[in-house]
Amino acid sequence: MSKEKPTVKQCKHCKSEIPYDAKVCPVCRKKQGAPGCLIVVLVVVVLMVIAALAGGGESNTPQKVESTSGTSQAASQSSEAQPEQTVFTVGDTVELNGVKTTLLSAEEYPGKQYMMPTDGNVFLVCQFEIENDSSEEINVSSMVSFNAYCDDYSVSLSITGEMLEDSWKSLDGTVAPGKKINGVIAYEIPQDWQKMEISYTPSYWSGHDVQFEINK
Repeated sequence: MSKEKPTVKQCKHCKSEIPYDAKVCPVCRKKQGAPGCLIVVLVVVVLMVIAALAGGGESNTPQKVESTSGTSQAASQSSEAQPEQTVFTVGDTVELNGVKTTLLSAEEYPGKQYMMPTDGNVFLVCQFEIENDSSEEINVSSMVSFNAYCDDYSVSLSITGEMLEDSWKSLDGTVAPGKKINGVIAYEIPQDWQKMEISYTPSYWSGHDVQFEINK
């Protein structure tokens, strides 16, 4: 036996008896929607704002780290009135998402013995140091983490160039929080090159990278 639908209900505001299907109380003229809905909406909005603020705490903009501690504060204050630096060069230390990247050197090598570049080319060997100041372990891959362009043409790393000196280490490995990695990446490029651009991506999910530029 089916249960009969009630014909009246109590107003949620003035407690008057009103028709069950009424959306507005005919006595106090207030809507009969569940008051809890507004609270739920407000809670959701607050949680979204908190999540947005938490996500924005980590900067996705590369920031140059000053090497001299005594001048770092003055440099940071003066940078407020200067255009934001987006391209860096040899000697610069750049921090992005808690990872500090330094291009220590960039030097040409003609090759030696059986390790020679193609005629008309030279090896450009770049030495990097990467310091992980973030809270998570990072993976550094000379092949995947770095992209390079010579005079606007894409170039690949040269394994032969990285083997010119026995003391050189490739820039590949896992870096725990608070630790560093140091190594070289070599590229084979034309002898008459003018500009080399190298980008390093500390995190594939951030969509941001650090841009280094080397001019001959």
